[in-house]
Amino acid sequence: MTFTQPTIDLTAVSPLLALLATAIFLLLLPLFFRSAGRALLAFVAVIGLLISGVCLFRIPVVPISGFDRLLLLDPLAIAVHGALLLAALLTLLISLNRVEDEYLNYGEYFSLLLFSLIGMMIVTSTWNLLVLFLGLELFSIALYTLAGIRKMRADSVEASLKYLLLGAFASGFLLYGMALLYGASGTLQLNEMMLGIEADASTLALIYAGVILLFIGLAFKAALVPFHMWTPDVYEGSATPVSAFMSTATKAAAFIVLIRLLAHSELAIRFPWPQLLIVLAVLTMTVGNLLAIHQKNVKRMLAYSSISHAGYLLVGLTAASSSGDQAVLFYLFVYTAMNIGAFGVLSHMGVSNADERVDFESYRGMGYRSPFAALCLAVFMFSLSGLPPFSGFIGKLYLFSAAVEKGYVALVVIAVLNSVASVYYYMRLVVNLYMRDPAEELSLPRANAGLKAALFIALLLTVLWGIYPSLLTDLLAGISRPLP
Repeated sequence: MTFTQPTIDLTAVSPLLALLATAIFLLLLPLFFRSAGRALLAFVAVIGLLISGVCLFRIPVVPISGFDRLLLLDPLAIAVHGALLLAALLTLLISLNRVEDEYLNYGEYFSLLLFSLIGMMIVTSTWNLLVLFLGLELFSIALYTLAGIRKMRADSVEASLKYLLLGAFASGFLLYGMALLYGASGTLQLNEMMLGIEADASTLALIYAGVILLFIGLAFKAALVPFHMWTPDVYEGSATPVSAFMSTATKAAAFIVLIRLLAHSELAIRFPWPQLLIVLAVLTMTVGNLLAIHQKNVKRMLAYSSISHAGYLLVGLTAASSSGDQAVLFYLFVYTAMNIGAFGVLSHMGVSNADERVDFESYRGMGYRSPFAALCLAVFMFSLSGLPPFSGFIGKLYLFSAAVEKGYVALVVIAVLNSVASVYYYMRLVVNLYMRDPAEELSLPRANAGLKAALFIALLLTVLWGIYPSLLTDLLAGISRPLP
C-alpha cells in the first residue's frame, strides 16, 4: 500500500489559522501577564478578526480546497465567512460595554467567541460530513459555555443546561443521519454521496432517512418550528452579547449548510423539499410572530422575532435558485447588522451584574434620555419590521421576489401578512421610546467607545444597504447554487 501525501493549501485555511492563533493567544496571555486587562485582550481579538478578514479577502474567487478536499473555499463559503466575521466583530464591540461587570475572565470569553466562530467557518466551508460534525460540535460546545459564563446567575446556568441538553439531542439526530448517508453511499463527501443513487433503488429509503435526520439537526440550530423551543429561554438567560451572536451567526451557519444539502439532494434523489419547506416556513413565521406579540420582555421578544426571521429565510430557500440563495445571503448580512445592533442597545440598558432592563416599560422616555441609542434602536426596529427605506425591507423584497419567480405566490402572501403583523410588537417598543414618559427616573450607564462604534457600524450598514443595496448585491452577484 502506497501512502499519498495529502494536498494542503494554506491559503484556504489562512482565515481559520489567524483566528486559531488569536484564540490560543487570548487564553495564554492572562497566564503570563496578569496585568492584561479588558482593553488589551479586546484589542488582540479585534486584530485577529481583521487579519482573518484580510486573509479571506485575498482568497481567489475560484473554489480552492485545503487538506485533500476536506475544506472547500467557494464563493458561497467566502461570502458567509464575511457575515460571520461581521457578527463576531460587532458582538465583541458590544461586549466591551458589559464584560467588566459580568465576566471574570476576559481572555476566556473572547477566546470562546473566536472558537465558536472557527467552528462556524469550518461548517460552512466543507463538503465532508465528518468535518461538518466536528465544526458543528466545536461552535456548539463554545456556545454552551458562553451561555452559562455568568456562572453566578441561576438563569445563565439554566440557559446553558437547556442549550446543552437539547443541543446534544439534536446532535444525535445529525450524527445518525450522517451514519445512514455514509452507509448508503460509502463516502463522506456530500457532493459525491448522492451521485448514481437512482441506479440502486434499494438504498433510496436509507438516503431519504439520512437526509431527514440531517435536516432535523440543522433545523434545531436555525431555530425552525417545531425545533425552536430552546430559543427564548436560552436567549433570555444568556448575556446580551452572547444572545446577539447566537441569533445571527448560528443562523447563518445553519442556512448555508441547508443550501448545500438541499441543492444536492433535490438534484440527485428528487427529495420533495418545496412542500416541506413551505409548511415549515409558514409555521416558523406564524408561530414566531404570534408568540412575540405577547411578550413583555424585550429579549424574549427578539428571540421569537429571530424565529420568525428564520421563516422569512426559508421563503428564499424554497425558491431553490441562485437568486434565492443570493437573497438568503443578502438577508443574513442585513439581519446580522440590525439584530446585533438591537441587542447592543439592550446591553447599554443593563445597569449591573444582577439587574438588566429587559422589559418594555424600562424603555419609556429613553428617546429623551439617550437620544443616540434610542435612534439606533428605532431604526433597527423599523428595519426588522421590513419598513422602507431600511435594509430589512430590501432583504425581504429579495427573498419574496425569488419565491414569486418560482410561482410560490400564496407563500409570499402569507409572509407579507406575517411581516405586517410583526410591525405591532416592533413599533410597541418605538412608542415607548418617544411617546411615553418614564415611570421613574431613567439613569443609563455611560456607553464606552466599543459600544458606540458597534452601534454606529450597525446603524450605518442598516441604512446604507437599504438605500444602496448594490453595495452588497454586487459582491454576492457571482454566487451560484452549488452543484454536485
